Amino acid sequence: MDLSVKILPATNDVHGGVIVDLKEPMDSEDFATLLRSSLLHWKQQGKDGVWIKLPIELVNLAETAVKEGFWYHHAEPNYLMLVYWIPKTGCTIPPNASHRVAVGAIVLNDKKEVLVVKEKRGGFHGIGVWKIPTGLVDAGEEIFEAAIREVKEETGIDTEFVEVLAFRHTHNSFFGKSDISFICMLCPLSFDIKKQELEIEAAQWMPFKEFADQPFNQMHEPFKYMIELCLAKVEKVYNGFSPRPVSSYFVEELNYLYLNSHGLDKSS
Repeated sequence: MDLSVKILPATNDVHGGVIVDLKEPMDSEDFATLLRSSLLHWKQQGKDGVWIKLPIELVNLAETAVKEGFWYHHAEPNYLMLVYWIPKTGCTIPPNASHRVAVGAIVLNDKKEVLVVKEKRGGFHGIGVWKIPTGLVDAGEEIFEAAIREVKEETGIDTEFVEVLAFRHTHNSFFGKSDISFICMLCPLSFDIKKQELEIEAAQWMPFKEFADQPFNQMHEPFKYMIELCLAKVEKVYNGFSPRPVSSYFVEELNYLYLNSHGLDKSS
C-alpha cells in the first residue's frame, strides 16, 4: 500500500462521521500509522464518529484498532464493525441492534383444526407439547413473509397471511438481547403435511380444542391469551393488524404499515 496517502479512504455519513470500508490487506504497523493520522485529520474537520468495517480477511487489524481506542460495535459472518468517538462530548453512536424479531403462525383449516409441530431441539423439545410453527424474521423480510415461510419450511403447508393478532415483548432472551414476537393468523392453501426433517419431530392437524386444552397452554398466560385471541378472531369479534403497503420519503421501495383497518375503508 502506498504510504504517501496520509489518511485512510473514507466516506462521510449523514450524522457527521466517516465510514472506513477497508478492502486491501496491509501491515498492522502501516495501518496504525495511517489510522493515527486519519483520526487527527478527521478531528480537525470536526467529525464525530468513525466506523471501520473490517472484512474477515483483515481481522489481523482489529487489535491495532482497539489499541487506538476503537471498540467493537457488531459483527456479521463476513465482517467486524469497530467504532470510535472523536469529540470530548457524550457519545451518540447508536448501540448494536437490541432486538430479534420472531413470528408464530396460527393456521386454522375449515374443520377447526390447527397446524401444530413438535420440535427436535430448543426449549420445547422433549416436553411433549404440540406448538404452532415459529421462527425468526430474516433481515429485509416482512413479518407476513416470515410467517408464510416458516410454516412452509416446517410443515410444507402453503398459506395466505390474514393478520397479526398480537405481539409480545420479552427481555434477556438471547445473549442479553430482547425479543419481539408477532402472533399471526394464516389461512391454509394446501393440507398435505411434509415436515422438515432437520428441526421438526412431528407435525399434524390437531382439533383446536385439543390443542388449547394441553396443560402447558393452560399453565402459561401468554399461550392462554393466544388461544383466546384466536377464538375471538374465529367468532369475528376481534380484529388484528393487517399489512398495508405504503411509500416513504426515505426509501424507494414500498414498505408495510400494520394496522387495524376496521372502519377505515368503509368510505372508500
